[in-house]
Amino acid sequence: MNISLTKSSSKDAEIIHTMQIKSFMPLLEKYQDYETSPVNEPIEKIIDKINQSFTDYYIIKSDSLDVGGVRIVKKNDKRYRVSPIFILPKYQGKGIAQKVFQILEQMYSDANEWELDTILQEQGNCHLYEKVGYKQTGEMKVINDRLTLVFYKK
Repeated sequence: MNISLTKSSSKDAEIIHTMQIKSFMPLLEKYQDYETSPVNEPIEKIIDKINQSFTDYYIIKSDSLDVGGVRIVKKNDKRYRVSPIFILPKYQGKGIAQKVFQILEQMYSDANEWELDTILQEQGNCHLYEKVGYKQTGEMKVINDRLTLVFYKK
């Protein structure tokens, strides 16, 4: 399995939008976070994010197949935020996201700090981020009675 990242341009927005909906739909159905779910993000917002000067958006490829996406937000002092990262459901659990984090850390080797957030109730996600070296900051944000975001740094 050969994992690679391809930098996106606005012409890739439809592909990213479709994969984002497929990837996050099971979570929307489970947590009913209609206000915050990436499923409900319009394609125009994805185009805006791709075009931001402080953002790098990538399509995640596995053996040249599009399997997900990841956006890196460049903050001050060489701090980088991963928001979002997603893998299509049929490719999850195959080590792709772990490899993506390795690639990102090589690409952004000047990083002083990485940050991200995830759903506290999704123990698989929490385990993945902790496995690749992220630590919970202690900050949490309750979205609804089913879903709490937990924040991580590395």
